[in-house]
Amino acid sequence: MELAEYDLMDAVEDRMWWYRAMHARVIDAVRRRPGPAGRALLDAGCGTGGLLRRVAAAATGHRLFGVDYNSTAAARARAKSGASTAAGDVQALPFAAGTFGAVVSADVLCHRLVEPERALAEAHRVLAPGGTVVLNLPAFEWLKSAHDRRVHTSRRFTTGQTAALLRAAGFGRIEARYWNALLLPLMVLQRKVVASSEDAASDVAPFPPLVDRALRGVTSLERYLSGLGLRYPAGGSVLAVASRP
Repeated sequence: MELAEYDLMDAVEDRMWWYRAMHARVIDAVRRRPGPAGRALLDAGCGTGGLLRRVAAAATGHRLFGVDYNSTAAARARAKSGASTAAGDVQALPFAAGTFGAVVSADVLCHRLVEPERALAEAHRVLAPGGTVVLNLPAFEWLKSAHDRRVHTSRRFTTGQTAALLRAAGFGRIEARYWNALLLPLMVLQRKVVASSEDAASDVAPFPPLVDRALRGVTSLERYLSGLGLRYPAGGSVLAVASRP
């Protein structure tokens, strides 16, 4: 991403409704399928460390590592979360095979400089047998907008495409679901009408506190309903969980 977008992420990811909702979904997945006991967790494309800090606070029992292409972001992630972080490429991870029990990666396979097949092959390589991979990805090509251009998103995904990529990389026990479904109409309005110009800013920004609480409340309700078994036919993001055999 552009350095300015890293700055925005660093400033808002601990409190902005979307980050908090996404982090909660990823942590739920890790708790359900933590991978082999005693193994560490890697955040592949950790950005400035917001997800790592929330995983640390959730006390999942994993030692935490992070990798990001941007060395400044990796350093910020280390300071923010206490995890061991390094600059590196998710397509050539600097770790031995079978190191981790879980690999999480949030909105990374969509980046213009990342080949999803190579990144998933690396995640498969560094996972121990029985290890878990958790992916968050932006949904639907038709939702591309100025935000995607700002953060260099070159592709968006469906659940079917995500599952197919994981299957081709050798993963099994694949679950791929849409989330941020209840707010999808507002997302379409924001991206296709309100901020449709080529030079519009990204969606990463501080929200007024009342608005942020309202949006967070909607995502919390959706998460609760998902926990009861409700599945959504569409959403702004895809969350996928799979295991290395």
